[in-house]
Amino acid sequence: MQSTQAVSATVETPTTPWLATVPVLASIYADAGVTPGGVRMDIFKADDRLNSRGEKIEGNGLAKYGAIVRRGRKVLIDVHRYGAWLAGRAPVQN
Repeated sequence: MQSTQAVSATVETPTTPWLATVPVLASIYADAGVTPGGVRMDIFKADDRLNSRGEKIEGNGLAKYGAIVRRGRKVLIDVHRYGAWLAGRAPVQN
């Protein structure tokens, strides 16, 4: 008798996240125009915050993707989640 195995058609995401520092992440997405300063600004604006009048400023949504990992002073970014967030952004209107 021959044994047959079912082949799964789903693509599995890696269980261990691919974490990178800000400069490394910028070099990975350099073709998309991402710079280290731009990544730092994305991290700074990831969460909702208040302006000087106490009004809420919406974050850019990066924190909701779970892409930011903080270990003390060290800030690491999940490369796959950042890429998904970057691909889902609306184009900048001039």
